[in-house]
Amino acid sequence: MTRELFSPAAPYQPLAARLRPEELSAYAGQGHLLQPGLPLYEAIRLGQPHSMILWGPPGTGKTTLARLVARSASATVESLSAVLSGVKEIRAALERAQLAQQQGRRCVLFVDEVHRFNKAQQDAFLPAIEDGTVVFVGATTENPSFELNSALLSRARVYVLKALDEDALGGILQRALSDTQSGLGARRLQLSDPQKQAFLQAADGDARRLLNLLEQAADLAETGPDGVARLGSAALVPLLQSGPRRFDKGGDVFHEQISVLHKAVRGSAPDAALYWLCRMLDGGCDPLYVARRVVRMASEDIGNADPRALQLALNAWEAVERLGSPEGELTLAQAVVFLACAPKSNAVYQAFNAAREDVMKGTSHEVPLHLRNASTTLLEKLDYGAGYRYAHDEPGAYAAGENYFPRELRDRRYYHPVDRGLEEQIRQKLAHLRSLDAASARRRYESE
Repeated sequence: MTRELFSPAAPYQPLAARLRPEELSAYAGQGHLLQPGLPLYEAIRLGQPHSMILWGPPGTGKTTLARLVARSASATVESLSAVLSGVKEIRAALERAQLAQQQGRRCVLFVDEVHRFNKAQQDAFLPAIEDGTVVFVGATTENPSFELNSALLSRARVYVLKALDEDALGGILQRALSDTQSGLGARRLQLSDPQKQAFLQAADGDARRLLNLLEQAADLAETGPDGVARLGSAALVPLLQSGPRRFDKGGDVFHEQISVLHKAVRGSAPDAALYWLCRMLDGGCDPLYVARRVVRMASEDIGNADPRALQLALNAWEAVERLGSPEGELTLAQAVVFLACAPKSNAVYQAFNAAREDVMKGTSHEVPLHLRNASTTLLEKLDYGAGYRYAHDEPGAYAAGENYFPRELRDRRYYHPVDRGLEEQIRQKLAHLRSLDAASARRRYESE
């Protein structure tokens, strides 16, 4: 199919580049940032931009917004990509910015994927930002708190861009279909309402992905006798089913999704837990990573309320190791559902943290003499083990009143079983044993 949109001599540009808006009024989405009275909107409207970090998922308009910032200020633009640039390219860009400043022109320095620069490279921008040589605009898909150094963050405002909703994407889609200059209008591509909805869902909040899919669809469309290009379902279905949902295998989305999976299990919501499990697997998360986290959930949130949870989680981990993906994924689903439906207790988790805190902030208390093992004759002479009460020789195999703590921590309590699942029985048993301890203490007091 020939491309009517370009002359033979014109270089090819993706549809997303051709449709990039040149005015703020044509910008789609980010209404939480671009409303009259809001700092970013007013900075662009007045042509008085400031240094900023634009943080958001792919295809949300970070590069476009940076260009609008520069356009509003009638500034020259220096662009760097942290994927391709190093200190040499940074210095060259800053030298050009200094020359522009000497000529009375402002310079916007746009740095794409700024999180990929190391600390030293990020520091190279600081003097130019500080003295106003450049208005720095960095774009990143990663959390700036973790990926950018504090000195750079202190000199720039951070704006969080959100994935585009269906209204914003719908406007972009309609513009692409109707634009006869740079869009698909010249090809007379037509989509039915269900097809449009399918494209919006497949875009998953990413305008670039939407436009790339539309351009691929135009190449697959068949032009009828009426000159209108239409897309058959046989071509549409495989096109829109390709590619996973938004995921980053280690960045913010990754941590957000494993966090919400854990919270859904803790909150006894098996259906939500299954959804987030499938989202992670669909995004390419290593099933073994999920298996390890499921084992953690079993101990942290179910614990002794249902000890079977830990064994089932370990079994699922082993099954994933043996079967791989996708066969082993069903065992993960089984474990996640069981954990979500199981009685909940974080009593062991809380007890462990409390005991560890005592250990970390305390001194190295000695083991009481009567609890030490007299493994040699010398140690016996030193009274190691003297007075130790062997529990199996006591009534009910319990040495009532015995203390197994260091003397300074006597009667500490870390473990407080809940009244759910097996821990209800454990709670009742511990209450009974403590009543025996109290009775033993009273007898000692009365005999003294």
